Amino acid sequence: MGARPARQRVVARPAAAPPSGKRGGASTWLFDLDNTLHDASHAVFGMIDATMNDYIGRELGLPPDEADALRRLYWRRYGATLLGLERHHGIRAAHFLEHTHRWPELEQRLRIDPRDRAALRALPGRKFVLTNAPARYAKRVLTALGLADLFEGVVSIEGMRLFGQLRPKPDARMFRVVLARLKLRPTRCVLVEDTLTHQRAARGLGLRTVWMQRYLWRNAHGPEVGARLRRKPVYVCARIHSLQKLRSLPHVRSAPA
Repeated sequence: MGARPARQRVVARPAAAPPSGKRGGASTWLFDLDNTLHDASHAVFGMIDATMNDYIGRELGLPPDEADALRRLYWRRYGATLLGLERHHGIRAAHFLEHTHRWPELEQRLRIDPRDRAALRALPGRKFVLTNAPARYAKRVLTALGLADLFEGVVSIEGMRLFGQLRPKPDARMFRVVLARLKLRPTRCVLVEDTLTHQRAARGLGLRTVWMQRYLWRNAHGPEVGARLRRKPVYVCARIHSLQKLRSLPHVRSAPA
């Protein structure tokens, strides 16, 4: 018999009752964190790039330009720089995450539109955060933005290890296991994301998808820039530029019975 997949690490709290007092056909919402719930392109991504480059250069003995190139290569190839470092260089995930996400000044660099915060609070249905970021960082961001009490749980990269290997977004196996652990049906879930590859995988499993485009014009991290923002791929159910628009999307806000 094959080994059983490791249990997902889910930071959870008791679910609050939805505004109507009953769940009905309300969706379960899975939110990405960076550039979806807040403007990470404003300052955070620059800090992440710098600390990752410093770490790679120090641990692998590379000059700054080679460290930066390797970080970008592994991000494009695997969806997360950490995967390449773990697979090809024996870097331990816990050590990498601890040394690249410290930033004592993080809270002062975060920002969110208060109207988006209010919209999330009013949005019916269960809410989870599903992020390739580490748990400690996610908790700091959500707390600083005043969002921590709005989410029933956080699934971070530490909880995306299957059969001993990290399987972060967009790995379809990870999506399946997370949904099983949370006892969620794919057709009752909506993934709100800024990254198209993650949405493609989720849609293939039956989740509905919402593409957050608000912060992508300033983001040089991925392919979802420039002319591509004007096109909606077939696996994207809707596009938004504000979390306030979620309640006005009738074809994604209510799950089928």
